Amino acid sequence: MNKEQALAVFENHQIRRLFDEKAERWFFSVVDIVAALIQQPDYQVARKYWNKVKERLKKEGSESVTKCHQLKLEAADGKKYLTDVADPETLLRLIQSVPSSKAEPIKLWLAKVGYERIQDMSDPARSLDRARQYWQQHGRSEKWIQQRMMGQETRNKLTDYWSEHEIKGENEYAILTNIIHQEWSGVSVKQHKEIKGIKTQNLRDHMSEAELIFTALAELSSRQIAESVEATGMVENAEAGKKGGGIAKRARLELEEKTGASVVTGGNFLPPAGRGKKKLGNHADE
Repeated sequence: MNKEQALAVFENHQIRRLFDEKAERWFFSVVDIVAALIQQPDYQVARKYWNKVKERLKKEGSESVTKCHQLKLEAADGKKYLTDVADPETLLRLIQSVPSSKAEPIKLWLAKVGYERIQDMSDPARSLDRARQYWQQHGRSEKWIQQRMMGQETRNKLTDYWSEHEIKGENEYAILTNIIHQEWSGVSVKQHKEIKGIKTQNLRDHMSEAELIFTALAELSSRQIAESVEATGMVENAEAGKKGGGIAKRARLELEEKTGASVVTGGNFLPPAGRGKKKLGNHADE
């Protein structure tokens, strides 16, 4: 199965999902759907609820349960665990087994997001338009949105280069990304997320304009340096990443010296109920 992982959101409930290119369909985390149905923010409570529903459906001989699969999805601790998943058709049947006022809204939501990726494959501009609309709905400024999209384009060009020069798998991409990030910011990706008080959310979606700009500078520099020496494989691309990140680091340090303010901050865009916003002063680089 060729899988593309992404998060979808239903009324502030994050729904984990993976796209099967061969079958051309999404598989959604059943527990996440159940949590949205019963409006339960506690994952463990939602998981226990789903286990009871699953046990009852098995006794009733429901085919919906047998059509669920187990795939590895990333949890709040950043690790991946086998998790019950189902396609939209199966989920529509399972939803009927959970008494909830959210049943109909989720059915409509599934009908929409369940086929987004298929539409995006034939018209990539759709996903960009949807991303812009999502950020607008969540209060991002046009300036921030423009910077976020430009940064994503820079990121895509870098990963395209990696894929063509013997960088394979999510693990190698993550290692190189972290090398560049650590070099320019002085903190790892994980530490940066901890500073911002976020867990499963996309770090870039919670960056300030300055953080986005320096991330883009580091990744642009890394790619151009890699291209100049035709870097191939992990060792050579890691070296290019350190040099590219170093360029952004020197620019960051100079800006911080002039302004007296840290570029890396605890600012985030979490909703008020989950906001863990922190203030940071300048941080030392190792």
